[in-house]
Amino acid sequence: MTDLQPIYFTRGVPATESFPIDDVIDSAVSALKQHGAAILQYGPSLGFTPFRQWLAEWQGVQVDQVLTGNGSLQLVEFLCLVMLQPGDLVFVESPSYDRTLTLLRRHKANIVGIRLEADGPDIAALEAELKKRAPKFFYIIPDFQNPSGATCSAEKRRRIIELADQYDFLLLEDAPYRALRYRGQEEPALFKLAPHRTLHMSSFSKLIGPGPRVGYMLGSPDLLTKIAKAAEDTYISPSFLAHGIAYEWCRRGLLVPQIEKLKGLYAPRLDACLTAIDSYMPDAQATRPDGGFFLSLTLPDGAQTTAVRAAAATRNLHLSDGLAFFPDGGGDRFLRLPYCALAPDEIDEGIRRLSETVREL
Repeated sequence: MTDLQPIYFTRGVPATESFPIDDVIDSAVSALKQHGAAILQYGPSLGFTPFRQWLAEWQGVQVDQVLTGNGSLQLVEFLCLVMLQPGDLVFVESPSYDRTLTLLRRHKANIVGIRLEADGPDIAALEAELKKRAPKFFYIIPDFQNPSGATCSAEKRRRIIELADQYDFLLLEDAPYRALRYRGQEEPALFKLAPHRTLHMSSFSKLIGPGPRVGYMLGSPDLLTKIAKAAEDTYISPSFLAHGIAYEWCRRGLLVPQIEKLKGLYAPRLDACLTAIDSYMPDAQATRPDGGFFLSLTLPDGAQTTAVRAAAATRNLHLSDGLAFFPDGGGDRFLRLPYCALAPDEIDEGIRRLSETVREL
């Protein structure tokens, strides 16, 4: 069966056809002509000031509430350097983004997973853990969560904020998929509801492309200054060249039409994934997101993700390790399906091969 064309449900990468290459070329030339001396030089560790000013206006905050970095994941690393000592408690959703789990383990954090439901974290489980001990922060992806695809309801967002106020901990809101809502009603960002309690992170990796490494964090100026000092001690300053190009691209008004283009490209791929699951795997429990890059499956009883991955590979279907998204065990029947980088016919064929594999096992 290895003569079949390979299909990769592994990494959550954007479709290469989504990249606005010509516009980025034009923006790069313009940025170098207008800001070349600044963006080819070292600069403040908070980031390229014109870009921070643009981000502040876009997000409705003051410029001292904006920190930029080389992707949002590295900002998590700097936050850990500032906030965590070995053994400090951190809450995450379970499942959660595997690379953040890796960073937290690197800093020897005590990680506690809060079970994730279809509409966000299990509040009863969160309250039970808080009665034992409050964390330094709760890392949460409220919109189209990676890896599950779930979105936190407005009711749960408000309750999480109430608990953060009551028990005095920080919310680390990771929102790289928030702009990619294909249908349904947008929920309020945690940062908008509680800026005093929230660090909000996002990036342009899913909007322009991962290559430029453009991420940002919104939060209190005092904390961002400390994080910027950790950044300065690590790399002096972020990539002013990449951020200057991103600034010029955004300044030209290209972000909104790019987001609409992405919605038009990705929404049919989500629909193709859901349709194929309904057709080929009606017994599997699937999340049904309204946007983002992922949905997830709970496999039927008797089908283990490790065995399914190995058997699927014989059909040239490649799946990510579902166990890696769980901080403290579990996930034996969990599969993440990133669909954005695949054409609808590849998605359909991939789900068909997956269904054959599961039936075989």
